[in-house]
Amino acid sequence: MNKGLSVAGLDVHTVKQIHFDILPGSCMGLAGPSGSGKTLILRALADLDPHDGRVWLDGVSAAEIPAPQWRRRVGMLPAETAWWHDTVRPHFSEVPERWLADLGFDLPVMDQPIRRLSGGERQRLGLLRLLVNRPRVLLLDEPTANLDTDSALRVETLLAGFRLRHDTILLWVGHDRDQLRRNCDVVCTIEGDRITTAPKSPIGNGGAP
Repeated sequence: MNKGLSVAGLDVHTVKQIHFDILPGSCMGLAGPSGSGKTLILRALADLDPHDGRVWLDGVSAAEIPAPQWRRRVGMLPAETAWWHDTVRPHFSEVPERWLADLGFDLPVMDQPIRRLSGGERQRLGLLRLLVNRPRVLLLDEPTANLDTDSALRVETLLAGFRLRHDTILLWVGHDRDQLRRNCDVVCTIEGDRITTAPKSPIGNGGAP
């Protein structure tokens, strides 16, 4: 049964005792000043950094799943994507032709040297590389920060369709409040040592499923 993502008692940076639930198919936006811990929260949820507190996905604790398997289910798109081969294609287990077109790419981009790609191209291709794994949760760290308006809208449209089709959970970190309100069911804000949540949201008080 798909129960969603649940977080209880998470302590990250200066933010203490984070509790929330995100229902399947829901998108939570997270805003806050630079240095407030937004990226560190994503890294903790992806089990990339040590942390206090517990995280469950569909009723199963992260502590019960080997980290590599967890990160396929709970995938994080960092602000700067990493590339370890010389060209694009070896980074993909399959070629997402339709998604490439949706983001404005032609198929030959798969054979482009990484060094010739712009920052925005790397960011969009990094998103596609993550989507190919069909994660249950997408942790998005400023996914359109390096993009022009047209490319950013392409990303928003692709993510909306992916979320609807796969009932995927999104946690979207960003500074653009208009974009977060446009794409997210609820927008939360880090204020000092706590996270404030708007009313009437799919985000609850957290706790074990």
